[in-house]
Amino acid sequence: MLTAESSSSSEKADGDQEEADPTRRRARAAMVEEEAAVPPAVAAASAPPHLLLICFPGQGHVNPMLRLAKRVAAKGLLVTFSSLASVGARLAAAAGVSAGGDGVPVGRGRVRFEFLEDGDPGPDLDDLMRHLETAGPPAFAALLRRQAEEDRPVACVVANNPFMPWASDVAAGEGIPTAVLWVQSCAVFSLYYHHVHGLVEFPPEDDPGARFKLPGLPEMSAADVPSFLLPSNPLKLHADAIIRQFRTIGRASWVLVNSFAELEADVLAALPGVTPRTPELITVGPLIELHQGQEDDAMRGDLIKAADDCVEWLDAQPPRSVVYASMGSVVVLSPGEVAEMAHGLASTGRPFLWVVRPDTQPHLPEGFLDSVSGRGAVVAWSPQERVLAHPSTACFLTHCGWNSTLETVAAGVPVVAFPQWGDQCPDARYLVEELGMGVRLRGARREAVREAVEAAVAGPRAGEMLANARRLSAAARAAVAPGGSSDAHVQAFVDEVARRSG
Repeated sequence: MLTAESSSSSEKADGDQEEADPTRRRARAAMVEEEAAVPPAVAAASAPPHLLLICFPGQGHVNPMLRLAKRVAAKGLLVTFSSLASVGARLAAAAGVSAGGDGVPVGRGRVRFEFLEDGDPGPDLDDLMRHLETAGPPAFAALLRRQAEEDRPVACVVANNPFMPWASDVAAGEGIPTAVLWVQSCAVFSLYYHHVHGLVEFPPEDDPGARFKLPGLPEMSAADVPSFLLPSNPLKLHADAIIRQFRTIGRASWVLVNSFAELEADVLAALPGVTPRTPELITVGPLIELHQGQEDDAMRGDLIKAADDCVEWLDAQPPRSVVYASMGSVVVLSPGEVAEMAHGLASTGRPFLWVVRPDTQPHLPEGFLDSVSGRGAVVAWSPQERVLAHPSTACFLTHCGWNSTLETVAAGVPVVAFPQWGDQCPDARYLVEELGMGVRLRGARREAVREAVEAAVAGPRAGEMLANARRLSAAARAAVAPGGSSDAHVQAFVDEVARRSG
């Protein structure tokens, strides 16, 4: 078994029985006296429990996992963040650290980086999934064994399944307990769980009026279901990985969720009756950067370099004037959609900051950048948390990925929701209809873009949307503040890992 040394020498002493042999008793007394001479803080710092996080190499997974690493390390643990070696250099550079070694201090603990020796994953997502399935398990097992050989045995593995479902199996084979970080909402967790375990039948996709109901969730249609679970889903490998995770999720000791209790109270209350063989969901979010420029923002995980001048450009704009638009790191719009969105943003008459990845920029209309110079900024990537928190930002045109959803909730910024696939579909439903902090954009037509932005910023319900967004922002920040619901959950998890490793 791989176990971490106890961080408390007094707990070791309490656990031993009195020895009858006088020589042994004197030796024991001398050892206890020697240990007592070491200041408690030094003794605790000498061998903190070691948590190892294994992360799928996608931007939407890296961000919350790295932020969890920092939150846990701040409570006093040693944390190793790991992913594929093929992205390791970019990750280490973005975080400002080197792979290997002792890492860097974060709060009362440390965060270090070490990557899987996994070879070349190939050019596209399906190649990556197949590569992970074959090369991942032996590389991960070797990584875990190396930690023990180097005197930092792993006390717990955290895997951000579903796209690496084998990580928990490998950890179990090494005798190490595991936690799963679910990087989507509790509502989406419920939808997947019900589907995988045969507890719900979704309506046909061609019947938009049909509805279904699950405990703790509002009435939904097929359009609100994560698209990976629908017959039309083209990404079969993704769906298979998710299904495999939910069939084996009971093997994990903890299921951590990037959400917060106050945001999803109804579904959290309903899930224990639905998932009796699954560990209780522990909300530890929002896993976002809330204090830009301070300690928790010093180590970042941007796989794409953010533009340096975004914030300065925002500084020059009037308060609540800027339309911020981003489709995240994965969504690909068609050339026609890119052109229509460009014309739509320009036609709002408002300043806008638009994230257009390098692979998409060739689809911008000819002469567009020159035509909007001075009031429109197009960048390849942005420091999104800082952009959303800026007082000049009025609304967020978003694909509704869960990271972006939580970031706009925490910032208190209304949304124009334009979901494409996956969990973005239910996320958009919640943002608009349940949380009341935005409007839907149905189709990337220039007129629709202009009308949706106007509705979110200055329409009849704009004030109500802003008030709802600001109320939720206060709740999000309270959850991760010292003593808040998510902060308390992180502390309880750290305490349990420490207790088990003692």
